[in-house]
Order: sequence, then structure tokens, then C-alpha cells
Amino acid sequence: MKLLAGNSNRTLAQAVASHLDLPLTRAQVKRFADNEVWVTIDENVRGEDVFVLQSTSYPANDHLMELLICIDALKRASARRITAVMPYFGYARQDRKTGGRTPISAKLVANLITRAGADRVLTMDLHSGQIQGFFDIPTDNLLAAPLIAGDIKDNYDRSSELLIVSPDVGGVVRALAVASRLNADLAIVDKRRPAPGKSEVANIIGDVQGRRLILYDDIVDSAGTLCNAAQSLIDAGAIEVSAYVIHGVLSGAAVDRVKNSVLKELVISDSIEASDEVSAEPKIRRVSCARLVAEAIRRIANEESVSKLFD
Repeated sequence: MKLLAGNSNRTLAQAVASHLDLPLTRAQVKRFADNEVWVTIDENVRGEDVFVLQSTSYPANDHLMELLICIDALKRASARRITAVMPYFGYARQDRKTGGRTPISAKLVANLITRAGADRVLTMDLHSGQIQGFFDIPTDNLLAAPLIAGDIKDNYDRSSELLIVSPDVGGVVRALAVASRLNADLAIVDKRRPAPGKSEVANIIGDVQGRRLILYDDIVDSAGTLCNAAQSLIDAGAIEVSAYVIHGVLSGAAVDRVKNSVLKELVISDSIEASDEVSAEPKIRRVSCARLVAEAIRRIANEESVSKLFD
């Protein structure tokens, strides 16, 4: 087994390699003067089971091309099996036609990864589970619910006041997975989207009066939706609101929004490499998914069950 890392999240790759007690495969992933991606694998991979760890986070197109070219290089170097390990799968929010003459970009990216030569995909908390069906190769979607529930147990008093909140109707199943592990109640924010990237809180389903709330979602991008939801919950009588989000995209002025919001804290995983601004913000805390990803890689390499990780 070999583990190859692109440039998107070297910190996570090193942590995964450490858990596996495996050195990262020597490779060069660089740029030509015109910014074309150039890849060279500096050790023999013939007949090897190779895992390529690369989140397609910002800059999404550059990191996606790195992944595709790494896969192509391994395929041409006669690797036995190539697994694309994508802790964060970009373009996942474009998983259906939302109007006339719009793309389904998640399917396009799935096709690109498959045609590049990947034999299977390992990802974490896809924006929607049906994206697994966009791939014509085996796809494992890791669930961060056990990781998040464990961190909540360690850092929050699980009294009757604790309430898990889904920020929209589409995230109910995800939030319920955490709530059931904590034996906590569930509330839902009824959200409307007047335009892409914008949202309005229409209603709150559930009694949040006098409760300590934890918003749970898969992606935080501009943080506008998250902060608006938190403010609405405070206005509805909540004592405090924290947020757990798996993929901390945090683009634009997101960090400032979190800093100036009513959120007690925002907890994100390290599926995306944190910027200096994110690392410096005391209101944002990170939990590592390295052990979870490493164990899934080990199980795939040994032909063991991955789903048993979530029993």
C-alpha cells in the first residue's frame, strides 16, 4: 500500500500517514510557468495499491486537476489499484438541475475522476448521499457523526437543555444521526433560498426556548446562512448557540462573520486545509478526521468492512 498526497491538504495527509505508520510516496506536484500542473512519481508503484489524498477545496479547479493528473500518472505507471481519497468533495452542491439550462457538476466531476483511471473513491460526508450513485466505481462515504458526537460529549454538558439543530430540512437525517448518538432532541430551521448562496429563515420547528443549541451541517462557505440561523435561534429564546460543520470552506468574509456573530464557537474538521485567518480565530476550533480516514484506508487495503466503522 502507498499513500500519495497532492497539495490541497498536506497537514491531513501527514497525519493520516502517521496513523498508518506509512511514509508518504515521494512525488513532485508542481506548476509550469503558465500554471499547468506537472506531476512526477519518484518511486516505483507498479502493482501497488495506491491511495491519492486530495480534497478539491479552494482553489477547487487547480486541486481537481492535480488529482486527475496524479491518477493518470499512477495509471500509466501500472499501479494495481488507485483510490481517490477526497475528504472534501468539491462541486457536491451542484447535484441536480435547479433550473433550466443548469449543469449537474457533481456528476461531471465523478465522470472525470472515473475516466482519469480511479478504481474507487473514498470521501466524507457528501453534501447529498445520492452522489455516490454518480460514480460507476465503488464509492465509500465516511460519516463524521461518531467523530462529532464524541467531541460534543467531551466538551458539552449533555443535560436536558442540549438540543441538536438542523439548519435546513435537507440536513435532518445528518443531524438526527448525531442527536441519536447523544440521546438529544432535534429541532429544524425552515430555510428559504431566494438566490444561490443566500438564505432566509422562515420558521423554527421545535421548542428552543431556554435550550443550549448545537447547529450541525456539512458545509460552511460564506457563513451567512449559519450566522443568520444562529441569530434567529437566539431571538427565539435559546440560551446559547454553537455550530459543528464538517467541511470548513470559509470563503470571503466568512471568518469575520463568525467572529462578529452570536455563535459561541464554530467547530470544523480538518478535511480542508485551514487558512492562516481560520487558524488565528479563537472562535473557530478544529477536530481531526485523520484517524477516521486512516482507518478507512487500512480497511479498504485489507479488504475489510468500512461500514462497521459506524456501527
